[in-house]
Amino acid sequence: MVNAAPGFRQRFILFLEDHLNENKDPNYHYRRGGESIYSVSTADGYIEEEPTVKEYLKEITPTGKEVLGYFSGLFPFIHWITRYNLQWLAGDLIAGITVAAVVVPQSMAYAKLANLAPEFGLYSSFMGVIIYWFFATSKDITIGPVAVLSTLVGTVVTDVQKHNPKIQGYVIASALAVISGAVVTFMGLIRIGWIVDFISLTAIAAFMTGSAINIAVGQIPTLMGITGFNTRDSTYKVVINILKHLGRTKLDAAMGLTALTMLYVIRIGCSQASKRWPRKQKIFFFLSTLRTVFVILLYTMISWLVNRHHKKKPSFVILGTVPRGFQHAGKPFIDKHLISAFAGHLPSTIIVMLIEHISISKSFGRVNNYQINPSQELVAMGVTNLLGPFLGAYPATGSFSRTAIKSKAGVRTPLAGVITGLVVLIAIYALTSVFFYISSAALAAVIIHAVGDLITSPKTLYKFWKISPLEVPIFLVGVFVTVFSSIENGIYCTIIISAVLLVFRLAKARGRFLGRVKIHSVVGEPGSAEHLQSKGEFASTSVVSAFEDSKATRNAFLPIDHHDGSNPLIEPVAPYPGVFIFRFSEGYNYPNCFHYLDYLTKYIFDNTQRTNPQAFPRLGDRPWNDPGPRRGKSLPVNNNPHLKAIILDFSSVNNVDVTSVQNLIDVRNQLDRYTAPETVEWHFASINNRWTKRALAAAGFGYINEPTESGERHVWKPIFSVAEIGGDDSAAHAAQEIERRNTVSNDPETGFKSHANGATVGKVAAVHGVNRPLFHVDLTSAVQSAIHSARNRPQAQVEFGTPSPQTEAEAELK
Repeated sequence: MVNAAPGFRQRFILFLEDHLNENKDPNYHYRRGGESIYSVSTADGYIEEEPTVKEYLKEITPTGKEVLGYFSGLFPFIHWITRYNLQWLAGDLIAGITVAAVVVPQSMAYAKLANLAPEFGLYSSFMGVIIYWFFATSKDITIGPVAVLSTLVGTVVTDVQKHNPKIQGYVIASALAVISGAVVTFMGLIRIGWIVDFISLTAIAAFMTGSAINIAVGQIPTLMGITGFNTRDSTYKVVINILKHLGRTKLDAAMGLTALTMLYVIRIGCSQASKRWPRKQKIFFFLSTLRTVFVILLYTMISWLVNRHHKKKPSFVILGTVPRGFQHAGKPFIDKHLISAFAGHLPSTIIVMLIEHISISKSFGRVNNYQINPSQELVAMGVTNLLGPFLGAYPATGSFSRTAIKSKAGVRTPLAGVITGLVVLIAIYALTSVFFYISSAALAAVIIHAVGDLITSPKTLYKFWKISPLEVPIFLVGVFVTVFSSIENGIYCTIIISAVLLVFRLAKARGRFLGRVKIHSVVGEPGSAEHLQSKGEFASTSVVSAFEDSKATRNAFLPIDHHDGSNPLIEPVAPYPGVFIFRFSEGYNYPNCFHYLDYLTKYIFDNTQRTNPQAFPRLGDRPWNDPGPRRGKSLPVNNNPHLKAIILDFSSVNNVDVTSVQNLIDVRNQLDRYTAPETVEWHFASINNRWTKRALAAAGFGYINEPTESGERHVWKPIFSVAEIGGDDSAAHAAQEIERRNTVSNDPETGFKSHANGATVGKVAAVHGVNRPLFHVDLTSAVQSAIHSARNRPQAQVEFGTPSPQTEAEAELK
């Protein structure tokens, strides 16, 4: 700090007089003997310029290079395709073929969820993997039909056909894909992918869990061969109807239940085998991955053996004819009547697309050590859904299961999607005759098995409870609403409640008053934390010894109420009587400024006394909310200090607004009336935004320019933080060369010159602008400045005596 050496205790003779008072008050330029302010002859000054609107507009206006980068960023493949090599190709081939083996049966099963024919699932899978790689920033994600979005599309198709039965389902689904794709593409092009961050993990988990339960329950009738009721009712109604019609189970149950059992047996067996034989882990991974293909092929063969002689009346429900090629390619049909018919479902469709795709791509990006661009991912997903309907595709998004398989299979680049697309294309043209005998019950088993991974486990829910107990009820409410109402209502419910919780936390944020504690660093004896905790002591003898021998101490500022969990045996003390440190906890803006400042003023009133107890000579002059003692009674004895300064820790504040600053002004005026004829000094520590400084300075904070009621000013002692910038050619060195010529010695170890008293001297400069002396770099400098100023107040000198050259508090804070 600037008062580390005697040379730092001089004036800013002309520099401060020109810059400390922006209003150029003629009464401001005064000198008083004994006032200690550091001088331009000590350190290089610095005037911090305020940001301007022109500067802001210049910052946000893109340059030519940024515009070029924007357009090149729309096609990320150009940055890596020229470096494509055979090793990447080998990894992409394996991953692409592996994913294709899974996506073919899954896509046909999911198309049934969407109330569409199986071929539409194949079309969507093909277009998703073929188009995505042009725009991808994720190598792992696989776009295509997914269970939740397909279920939602099925609901839209059903609702629209209730009022427009002549419109075919695939026409509705294609129109929905085009419109939702256009909206998502627009969001990506204007680069607002960050909007997905407002959807909390709790909301996503609740949505996925509720949807998985909804889908799984809805597939049980198909699995068991039960008919006669609507499987798209609310989940609880479907469960009731299943139990009512359980006696109508058909032969399909034999196919479905055994297929589902086989899927889990293979999965569990491969998982256990990979643990037992870790060297063959890769082999067991591929066996586990291909279990869906194996089960579908096995049960298709069984179905062929059973039904080959009676195709028209099969023993159990089979998939039926799947047309070869792209039979529904063409321009999608869209008109305003159709759009208005599904407009109410459009928000939920877009939300599901965003949630699944962005959350999955971000997760696998972190797992595989790369970053995605959320906005560009929206472009990729939007363009896929825009172009897909021209070949008959319906809405698609990122698939969790297929993305996980692709990642574990060792995919190297997004080009693996082209490999998957070629395999799907072969299936569309060459394998359609095989698809005829696929059992619907087996496909239902595949769906149930796939969505089972989306259900949040009790272990994960317990982690939610440990991290944030308030969010667990949100999760439960989201699942409850999904089960007893619909997937859409569950989505809206969890997002709204999460947003309300966020606003509540912001609005009810409560700052903390801090106290000072002296900290010593000691080294404990080796041993585990559990061992030390069980002993109930921490090597007390050695700690005390180290504490006594240690000369390295520092000051820390802790909440007085120990809300941070600090040791309650340690009592933080006020830095100085009448000086308060207040830390904001959740930013400082219009939603929480009232709550913050109400708590601040109440605490200050409870822990201080009015500077002039006789401010109201007559009873009638007193305000109604401070009526004073009864008639004939004297004022009670109050040993609380007078309010002198408030230090606000702005380390958690990124920006302020008109409402929050106006409330700060109102509180300043309120406290100035409370401390009249003195005024309260407001110090600000750790402001990290230039616009915040500008706003506070515009409100009159950051410097002192108001005289007291008597017209006099107390001796004000601002303290500035300086930092070494090296060299001996600074103004400080030139001004002090003669003074320290006889007291300077060279230090051969450090290479610095130092005073005889040990203070290092070099070229230094102010860290922050000296035109804002009440804006400080940290709490320590703010407390130092507040103490210096408080001790030189006339009232302080009456209470505590004439200040000594260096108080104990000042010495400890250095």
